Amino acid sequence: MLTQIINASLRNRMLVLIAALLAAWFIWLLGYNLSIAVVVGMIALAGVAAEFGVVMLLYLNNAWRDSQSRSEQGLHDAIMEGAVQRVRPKAMTVITIIAGLLPIMLTHGTGSEVMQRIAAPMIGGMVAAPLLSLFVLPAVYWLYHRSKLRITNND
Repeated sequence: MLTQIINASLRNRMLVLIAALLAAWFIWLLGYNLSIAVVVGMIALAGVAAEFGVVMLLYLNNAWRDSQSRSEQGLHDAIMEGAVQRVRPKAMTVITIIAGLLPIMLTHGTGSEVMQRIAAPMIGGMVAAPLLSLFVLPAVYWLYHRSKLRITNND
């Protein structure tokens, strides 16, 4: 099933827009205005999302480098191998972050108003960031390297 989802993502580049809107939608759903606390949460989310992307690209590059075939099918197989290797670590990271931040969202004590505004972008983004790195980055990687393969094969 994961293979089918990643294959579908290689054909559907609209996930970029969907992933970006999920974090903002969660903040809007909670009725939070843009504040310093929300921006701090977005900066923290940006750090985690950047790490997700860098590590995904590292795995994709390693799989493509180790691939025996320099064809479109070889590229597809390398992307599948690299992306699938990242599913479990990414799921564990997302679950850990959400489990750590959920108590902050559910408390109502002193200072909870500020802490909730810091945690909200992180929780909303933990829905979007893994989708972006698991589905959109491999699709962009596919498009980029496929065009390079076509240029190389035409020469």
